[in-house]
Amino acid sequence: MTLLISPRTQDIGFTVKRLLPSRLRQRVGPFIFVDHMGPAQFEPGTTAGDVRQHPHIGLATVTYLFSGAMMHKDSLGVHQRIEPGAINLMTAGSGIVHSERLPEDVREQNTVVEGMQLWLALPTEVEDCEPSFAHYGAEEIPSVNLATLSAQVLIGKAFDVESPVKTASVTTYIDFALGAGAKYVPNFPQQELAIYVAQGNVTVNGEEVPEFHLAVLSENDVIETVSGARILLLGGEPLVGERYIHWNFVSSSRDKLKAAGERWTNGGFAMVPGETDWIPLPV
Repeated sequence: MTLLISPRTQDIGFTVKRLLPSRLRQRVGPFIFVDHMGPAQFEPGTTAGDVRQHPHIGLATVTYLFSGAMMHKDSLGVHQRIEPGAINLMTAGSGIVHSERLPEDVREQNTVVEGMQLWLALPTEVEDCEPSFAHYGAEEIPSVNLATLSAQVLIGKAFDVESPVKTASVTTYIDFALGAGAKYVPNFPQQELAIYVAQGNVTVNGEEVPEFHLAVLSENDVIETVSGARILLLGGEPLVGERYIHWNFVSSSRDKLKAAGERWTNGGFAMVPGETDWIPLPV
């Protein structure tokens, strides 16, 4: 283990634990943003937890829920409900606008909403690509069950299975349920890797990784748990070049970030059909 990153609490309409970007490290492989959302419940008849329409460039968002549901709408006209176990992959490229809202049934039933929101920085050669959206249902995501662990291979290849989720660069994202006494050694040559402990406690080479912390791994690190845990393995091949972040924008160019902000302020992005409220560019 080369680095242990503690969570920072942020309020985006509900509480999230933010791991990346960190002052200690900006990204792991293509992952440049890692939020653990919730768990949270929302009052019926309110808009608490809704994220109004806002723009992105130069990245792909990956949404994965543990519980509850969210409704995605974007400027391409996509209207998609996401539920636990599914993957939403929205590639912003040259620019996209989207909103994320809580379905009414989730509010009415006081359902707990919890999950992961991540961003993948795009390779420089495709960071200005046409925007796109893809949804993969939970039934499409391959799973593996071994003696002391089970895994959902969300993105990439592992345990002789391959996820159908297509990304712009080599990416690994796996949801592990570790049983008591589990031991696991990741083997993904040429990739940068980290684990996020979503529940429970694990050790890496005997060193404790507490709940809600992100541990950046070294080659041949041994991950173990005594009583069981839920961890997310994430990473991929390193991207070439610098990446800059401003608000919801990621780019290899500071000038592109500034231009994107001006474009949003001046109404230059296509908006989500049927929606009128939006989040202003932070001052």
